Amino acid sequence: MARVLITGAAGAVGGYLRAGLPGLGWQIRGFDRVPGEGLATEDWHVGDIRDAEALDAACDGVDAIIHLAGIPVEAPFADILSTNIDGTYQVFEAARRCGVRRVVYASSNHAVGFTPRTELAGVDTRQRPDTYYGLSKVFGEGIGSLYADKYGLEVVAVRIGSCFPVPRTVRMLESWLSPADAVDLFRACLTTPGLRYEVVYGISANSRAWWDLAPARKLGYDPQDDAEAFAADVLMACGPLDESDPEYRYLGGAFTTHEP
Repeated sequence: MARVLITGAAGAVGGYLRAGLPGLGWQIRGFDRVPGEGLATEDWHVGDIRDAEALDAACDGVDAIIHLAGIPVEAPFADILSTNIDGTYQVFEAARRCGVRRVVYASSNHAVGFTPRTELAGVDTRQRPDTYYGLSKVFGEGIGSLYADKYGLEVVAVRIGSCFPVPRTVRMLESWLSPADAVDLFRACLTTPGLRYEVVYGISANSRAWWDLAPARKLGYDPQDDAEAFAADVLMACGPLDESDPEYRYLGGAFTTHEP
């Protein structure tokens, strides 16, 4: 059975993957500042992603890394620099030192957040981060590309939309990634042979989607869920978006208005 290290494994997305990937042939090793549930004690490594020694111990004997750990919202630049930028560098360095073959990096739609709404945004859309958080995701995609070219790592950057059990806002009707589809997407990113560096969008098969899923489908991703099933309830609770609202105008939504 192949073994995957998940950084940030105690978080929400980490929990979905801990629950779903073992049934697809993956043995999970968790890495986080606190242990989560669902894994044996020996399968949890408690540590900080900025700690090279702790990462080396966690990477020993794994076949792949899913890097989820980091600050998931806007924050002062010093905090983003330390955790999301230096921490991501440390994870890629550990993969290189330990000979880990593949890294699947949790990027974000906020790497292109200031892109105006288009009918369908491709992965070749210019990086236009909407926050320091989005900027850190641009860095993560960049270092993934560098380590693929320079050191031969196999890297997939997944620009995750909104990964929750159900969509909670009108914007999430377009950006939602269901937990079940998240498992299938990361499964595809872990197992597709012959790749070097890929960027894909991480959403479900949403009828209102503004992101092109073709690159993810090329890797074998087969999303089954559509946020449209929740549209009536969400629209009743929230009302439609005005076209002047940043939630409508930009791929990054309200993040384009955030101050750290």
